Amino acid sequence: MTGQRTYGGVSADERRTQRRAALLDAALDILGAQGIDKLTVSALCSGASLNERYYYENFDGRDAVLSALFDTIAEELAAALLAAVTTAADDPRTKAHAAITAGIGVLTEDPRKARVALLISSATPELRTRTTHTIKAFANLVAAEGIDFYGLTEAEPSPVIGFRATYLVGGLVQTLTAWLQGDLPMTRDELIDATTDVFVLLGEDLAREIGASQRSTASSAAPSPDST
Repeated sequence: MTGQRTYGGVSADERRTQRRAALLDAALDILGAQGIDKLTVSALCSGASLNERYYYENFDGRDAVLSALFDTIAEELAAALLAAVTTAADDPRTKAHAAITAGIGVLTEDPRKARVALLISSATPELRTRTTHTIKAFANLVAAEGIDFYGLTEAEPSPVIGFRATYLVGGLVQTLTAWLQGDLPMTRDELIDATTDVFVLLGEDLAREIGASQRSTASSAAPSPDST
């Protein structure tokens, strides 16, 4: 027995989760159509059809709403990327193309999400910090996928892998922001193809570089004929 009361088969925790989701949906609507200045408690509660006590049940201020919404979109992006990589054919370009298509799809199929994730993400100090941490998390995800795909070992120069992954993700964020603002005259497909080219180029170049380093290390460690 948990002591929780249920109404219509829905527990108290489930109802709270539903109310929180409704508030975040309302926030997405407001930010997507009107901007951050219109994100008020009354507007959120009106959009979610909830009274203000349910707002304060879930959030202690506007930054908390923005952070929660930003995190929700980031989680959706990560899930889409991993699903695409897992189901794509086992070659570098196909996997990269699938992941990039999935990620850009999340942001372009619902423009409100792109506005929040890329354009409003630097609106407050809290969101700027969160954006930096999220880019690092996605860079770690890219690095982990690359290490797994190319069969690299823990002994590899991880700072180099981390640098390239951070460079790729940070560069993609800036490129997407410019594209969404209309500063890059490319179609969606052209953007995906060009981004795929960059990811594959840097990934395969790093794999060759590390492979050469491995062979050199193995050759140096091997005993010479004179030593036997």
